Amino acid sequence: MLGLYIHIPFCVTKCKYCDFNSFKIDLNEKIKYLNYLGEEMKLYKEEIKNREIDSVFVGGGTPSILNENEINILFEKIKENFNIKSNAEITMECNPGTLTLNKLKVMKKSGVNRLSIGLQAVQNHHLKYIGRIHTFEEFEKNYHDAKQMGFDNINIDLMYALPNQSREDWMESLEKVVKLNPTHISAYSLILEENTELFKMYERDEFNLLDENTDIEMYEYTIDYLKSHGYNQYEISNYAKDNFECKHNVLYWKCEEYVGIGASASGYFNGIRYNNICELDNYEKMILEGEKPIEWEEKLSIKDEIEESIFLGLRMNEGIQISDFKEKYNFDFEKEYKNEIEKLSKMELIEIDNNLMKLTQKGREISNSVFVEFIK
Repeated sequence: MLGLYIHIPFCVTKCKYCDFNSFKIDLNEKIKYLNYLGEEMKLYKEEIKNREIDSVFVGGGTPSILNENEINILFEKIKENFNIKSNAEITMECNPGTLTLNKLKVMKKSGVNRLSIGLQAVQNHHLKYIGRIHTFEEFEKNYHDAKQMGFDNINIDLMYALPNQSREDWMESLEKVVKLNPTHISAYSLILEENTELFKMYERDEFNLLDENTDIEMYEYTIDYLKSHGYNQYEISNYAKDNFECKHNVLYWKCEEYVGIGASASGYFNGIRYNNICELDNYEKMILEGEKPIEWEEKLSIKDEIEESIFLGLRMNEGIQISDFKEKYNFDFEKEYKNEIEKLSKMELIEIDNNLMKLTQKGREISNSVFVEFIK
């Protein structure tokens, strides 16, 4: 499998919790940036001309900040440079407040068949507090417009453990979103990242974080509530109706290859993990010089590949096949990790059944602590 990730780094304003590479919108910069994206695509065209792209994900930033003409230009450049499978999953991230019916029409015509809409909460005071530019009502309109345009595969992003968010607030968010009947829901706990506005607010004691037990209770409630309404948890933070798992994210978790295009985009190709440069000026400078705008790259060792396969694979509820390590790496998993397996099994954090190792629910709640055990 081969994936393609395209990064659109522009936003109307930066959300207070966001540490992704994004910039306040500059109308003149967008079309210029799209041209550089096209030039970067050309740098990969020859390398993968004989391969087909299984999934495309346009993320950000706020990709829906592009206007109709810019969306059309972006997808024309993608199709000019890459062989996209006829049944490829093509996702575009969208934020309410930047999405219109006309944009949805162009996305549909361009081949987008999956939307990922950032909502985060249904209470407008929470949205305002974390720096979102939209209301719940605007989100609802965008969602219904998307359904009207024939988009039948839509993810909605939600976030819990927000500042001052009660358990009842979270229950209401889940209830209202489930009533809309999307095919996929991503539900994440807030992580305070340094150098974000929300982190600075926390340092100024403007709010208190929820305690760990309440966070876990919200997580457990999410799993049970969504399961009772037909959403299967297939990864730590992701829930889908049958056959609507995000193929692009599964590609990441199964350590398949993907090409990352754009400022700050990451990729994994030919056994090399890489990150593109973040600053737009330097990104454009390298493109003009005919160089891939890579800031950092690393050839993965066998040890690196094994460890990545473990901690990424364990994020998925289906877990990892132990025999795969012998076949792919000539690595005796059970022998090499005998002590770790015994320890984690006794703590009821993992379970092994018929060659399959996966996290228990208790293990998913403290997954990072489990992953660390397999890093030597």
